Amino acid sequence: MSKNKKLSSPTNKQPAARNQRLESSCSWPTNNPLMIKYHDEEWGIPLHDDNKLFEFMILDAFQAGLSWSIVLNKRKSFRKAFDNFDPDKIAKYNSRKIEKLLKDPGIIRNKLKINATVTNAKEFLKVQKEFGSFDKYIWQFVGGKPIVNKWKTLKQLPAKTKESDAMSKDLQKRGFKFVGSTICYAFMQAAGMVNDHIVTCFRHKELR
Repeated sequence: MSKNKKLSSPTNKQPAARNQRLESSCSWPTNNPLMIKYHDEEWGIPLHDDNKLFEFMILDAFQAGLSWSIVLNKRKSFRKAFDNFDPDKIAKYNSRKIEKLLKDPGIIRNKLKINATVTNAKEFLKVQKEFGSFDKYIWQFVGGKPIVNKWKTLKQLPAKTKESDAMSKDLQKRGFKFVGSTICYAFMQAAGMVNDHIVTCFRHKELR
């Protein structure tokens, strides 16, 4: 999409090799290779690409009530099923397409979430038209730059904040679905609007 912006921030550099670390890492990736790669190369990097922001918004909605590892394991199938998360295409999905998605074992077959994806695509396009890009709209909730937290343990990470509350309220007002404050905060973490790597994690310093 022409409205998309490519990352130019130095925080987009590849993280240090895991066997070269001098610091510890967040503990949540466990031993799942996909989770480790996601933590090391995606989670917390400031995103300013509209299509990527839309992808995270949709995946975080599907995560509701489930673990992120389940969604991540199905990510490739999600991309194929949802036209690589192209909001222009998804906004035009009809009942036949939705029924096809409900029969796709590669994704999470939840009718409410699938319908919400179509609704959110339509609202996403409206926001792009109003603000010039979704990026410009969504980053206003953190003042245009990442909030750098200094958590020492994962237990300190909040489930939501005043910023995610404000984001959730405005998105719901605009007609978005599955955008509660907890989901919005997970989105903020993924999109790098907040740096929630613990301070001893090598990524916290790299993204700071």
